Amino acid sequence: MLTPSPYVPQRNPGFARMFARGRLTLGVLFAIESYPGDAPTMRDQISLARGAEQAGFAALGVRDVPLRDPGFGDLGQIYDPWTWLGYVAGQTDSIALFTAAIVLPLRHPLHTAKAAASIDQLTGGRLVLGIASGDRAIEFPAFGIEHEARGAMFREQVEYLDTVWGQTYPQIRSSYGTLQAADPVPKPVSKRVPLIVTGNSQQSIDWIAREADGWITYARELEIQAGRIRQWHASVEAAAPDAFKPFAQPYHIDLVADPDAAPTPIHGGHRLGRGWLMRYLEGLERAGANHVLFNLKYGSRPAEAVLDELATHVLPRFPALDGRTTGHSRRGRAARTSTCVG
Repeated sequence: MLTPSPYVPQRNPGFARMFARGRLTLGVLFAIESYPGDAPTMRDQISLARGAEQAGFAALGVRDVPLRDPGFGDLGQIYDPWTWLGYVAGQTDSIALFTAAIVLPLRHPLHTAKAAASIDQLTGGRLVLGIASGDRAIEFPAFGIEHEARGAMFREQVEYLDTVWGQTYPQIRSSYGTLQAADPVPKPVSKRVPLIVTGNSQQSIDWIAREADGWITYARELEIQAGRIRQWHASVEAAAPDAFKPFAQPYHIDLVADPDAAPTPIHGGHRLGRGWLMRYLEGLERAGANHVLFNLKYGSRPAEAVLDELATHVLPRFPALDGRTTGHSRRGRAARTSTCVG
């Protein structure tokens, strides 16, 4: 049977680079480019990733998209997430590697446990494991899995991961088979790879607050998102008093050249200038958010120009949390402002 592990505060370097109480950090999601349709070019991604690390971004995000769904509109970084993470990990040094997110029901939990712990060990704890139940219904029949069962499967897999990471030679009888007299290796750097639930994944917020190490949910207008953030921190306090479990969100941006351009809605975010972007981010930080993961898919400018502007004018205010300050991040903190997007 499965035996869940008690909550243990996460001390992984990747988690510590991304998350701290009262602080907001920034990440960028692969593919780091704007592109029409569903498929990025994937050109210059390692150069851009290295530039993001040196500029002071906290994390690089990777998605899990097994199949091309013509109705969904985005293939992510195209490549298998574990293969891509291994490739990126070998060419970066300290930036957190964040899966946003691995679709647990489409994989056997032993495969997920081994892949995640391998990346975690090989990078010295840089992996932060975003997990999801899956939102592309077309994928599930190809794997012989009932889409409606994904919520129950998700819960079972979280418990399974905790067990195989936290015990030596665990004995497990589950819907995935019987494990006995064999030990899944390697084990993670810490008690477990930090688990960040994406969206609700068919679970209640109270369940996520109790079982996960953090929550990443979709972008909303600031006043609405602030309410979700308050609800999250209240649920964490009720589930694990005094524990720190961060709140994060993805954010599509089209950062235009005019720094004073007012925000207009795009899918999952805004087209806006950096002044309004700063106000929105500062509003999120005041509300209790801890990380924002930028998606540049709908951008109207080259990714290099956007990253350079963010590095020069935005990242100094929201640097990664490992104390490194290189290049643009030495230019000083931007002034606070009370005006927010919304």
